[in-house]
Parts: sequence; C-alpha cells; structure tokens
Amino acid sequence: MLRLSSIVRIRSVGAHRALMGPMSSSFNCYNAFKKPTLLAQQRVMISHFSTSTKPPSEDSKVPVVPKAAKPSLWARIKHEARHYRDGTKLLWLEIKISFRLLLKLSAGYELSRRELLQLKRTTQDIVRLVPFAAFVLVPFAELLLPIALKLFPDMLPSTYESKKDKQSKLENLRKTRNLVAGIIKEDLSHFKPADISNEQKAVFNRFYEHVRKTGEPESRQQLIQVARLFKDDTVLDNVTRSYLVALAKYINLQPFGTDVMLRYRIRYKMLELKKDDLSIYYEGVEQLSPAELFNACASRGIKCNNVDESTLRDNLRIWLNMRLKDKIPSTLLIMATAYNYGEVTSKKSLYDALCDVLSGIPDELYHEVKVNVVQEDDVSPKQKLVQLKEQEEIMKEEEQQERNAIVRVRDQLNLDDIDHPEHHETKTPQEKK
Repeated sequence: MLRLSSIVRIRSVGAHRALMGPMSSSFNCYNAFKKPTLLAQQRVMISHFSTSTKPPSEDSKVPVVPKAAKPSLWARIKHEARHYRDGTKLLWLEIKISFRLLLKLSAGYELSRRELLQLKRTTQDIVRLVPFAAFVLVPFAELLLPIALKLFPDMLPSTYESKKDKQSKLENLRKTRNLVAGIIKEDLSHFKPADISNEQKAVFNRFYEHVRKTGEPESRQQLIQVARLFKDDTVLDNVTRSYLVALAKYINLQPFGTDVMLRYRIRYKMLELKKDDLSIYYEGVEQLSPAELFNACASRGIKCNNVDESTLRDNLRIWLNMRLKDKIPSTLLIMATAYNYGEVTSKKSLYDALCDVLSGIPDELYHEVKVNVVQEDDVSPKQKLVQLKEQEEIMKEEEQQERNAIVRVRDQLNLDDIDHPEHHETKTPQEKK
C-alpha cells in the first residue's frame, strides 16, 4: 500500500513538471532580459568596489625608506669636538710647513706656486686667530662665540671649515655671479681707450663699423687689437661705482669703502691674478691637481659647477693664452666670462663673448669713446667740454668721499706695468727648449 502511494506521488510530480515546463522556461527568459533592480545594481557596485580595493600583496608593496634618526645632543657635541680637534691639528701642521717655507724664502730660494699659496693661506689663518683668541682670553666671552660665528663665519681659520660651510659659500658665490653677470651685460659703459696711434684708431673705427653691420669682427686678430686698447687701469679709473660694486662681487670681494678704496682692492686682486697666471703658465696647467684646478678657475670667474676636469683645463688654457699671449686686459676677460656665466646652453667661446662685450657698448658711449680715438682735429670743442665736465664730476665725488672717509687709501698700483715684455717672458720651459 505504501509502495503504491509513493508511485502515485512520483507520477503526479512528473505530470506537474511536464505541465509547468513551458511556463517556467518563458519565466526564465523573462528574468534574463529584464533590467536589474536598484538593489541588484547596488550589490554589483559594492562587489566591484570591494574587489578593486583589495590590499596590495606583499610583493607589490613599495619599500618605505626609514628616516634617519636625529643624532642626540651628546653625539652632536662629540662630533663638533672631534671636528675642532682635527682642525687644530691641521692648523698646527700648516704652521710647521709654512715656517719651513718662510725659512726657505728668507734664505733666498724661490717658492713654487703651490708653496706660495700654502704660505699665504696659513698667514691668513693666523691673522684670523687674533679676534678668535679674544673670546678665549676674556672671561665668559666664549658664551658669545656661537653668535659671533653666526654673524661672522669667516672669523675662524680655514682648517675649521666643514664641507657644508664650503658648499654653502660656493653656492652663494654662484648666485652672486649669476646676478652680477646680468648687471654687467646691462651696464657696459665708460670704456675710454687712450694713448693710441693713428693706425690703432683706424682699426678701432673699422672694427665698430663692421661689428655694427654684421655682428662679428673681420678677423680674430682685429678683435684682439681692439681689445688691447682698453687698458685695465683706464677702465677701472673711469667706471661708475655701480660697475665697481658688480665687478668686486664677481671676483668675490666685499664691496665696502669709497670708490678709491674699492678700485685699490680690485686692482690688488687683479694684480694677484696676473701673477698667478704667470706661475700657472710657467709650471703648466697639467701640473694642477683637481682641487687646485677648481680653485684657479673659480677665482677667475670661470664656471665650474657641473663641468668636467678636461673642460676646466681647456678653459683655463684659453684664459692664459688670451691673457699672456694675446695680452687682453683682465677686466675684459672677467666681463667675457661673466657674459656667458648664467647661460647653461651657451656654446660661445671666450673670444665670441669678448666680441659681445665690445659690441654691446651703447651708442652714446660709442660716441664718447670715439672722442679719444679719432684725430684731435676732428673732435669738436663741445665734445671735449662734455668729457672734461665728466672727469671733473668724478674727481669732485672722489674728493668728497675721501674727506668723509676714516682711512684714506693712496691707489698707486698699476696693472698695465706687469704686462710689459720686460717684466716677464711668456714662454714655458718646454717652449724654451
């Protein structure tokens, strides 16, 4: 009986399924093509967001570099104490070496360029110790030493300078030179060549006529001949104070004092550079170490940042050839290096920059310069009168500054004397052989 009832139930279920088959298939097709409800859309979006924002695997994580731990106060104190201890040892060693060099010099022997630089550097360091010693001798004055070093960083000898301080000074010098380079480009004025022959006057006029028409000289020799007309002393004696300040900053001098004092300090620095040019030219550029090469180029305003060693040596050779063989004044060379100092992509040579300096003289100044290079008969009395009035104003201004100055300077240096042939020979030992 039980078995018969189960068979009847199975057959009824089968019949029910057979009856509902077409309707269920049509219902499934309807579900497949109908639009999803809002709840279904939200479920899809949530599932997609949850799968897309899975945390990255361990392999895809970017390694985080931990920040360096700040040294403790005791570690910084030990580092500074070690730095000043090493600086004192280095200063004592420099004094010993320089004392031996001083004995050698007093005995009549000639010092090489490297020995002269060592003696000069040690002398400057010893002079710097004088104000520094006051903080040690006066009671409780050492408490003000950090403030004094912050205000006057050059008070300590060079042996106590850290690498960070040297880099900071070089960076400040580069910024100053970039600024001064723009000032020099805009203020090319008051160049007055004098005491030249009629042939040189003709070359001068022909040079400016050709440059103003074509933008370049007829030849390099013509450029050199015209550049020689602008003597160092003549240029420095006739430039304005703004130009003197710009030139002093470019060669790393503090522009303080009257015009006479500033001219004297610039002349003295230029005189040292000229003597250094002779020493390097005689001993050879190849003998300079990388550090000496960098310092030599930096002192002449030659760009050193991001420049390889071979390029620095080539630039220094060009400078020496123009200075000693072509006898081009140092003031023009400084201006030529400043002309392209801030231009990173410039491909111009130092000769091209020199031509830009000479051709950049304004028209008003060109007429003033022409007063000194044309025949005396061709100069009108009115032009002479204007020129004499300018010189009178310069002399009155210098006299007023000297009257108010505490320290008066007698500027009797002559930069052009060192360029005369009787003062030196421009042949290296290899050329003499």
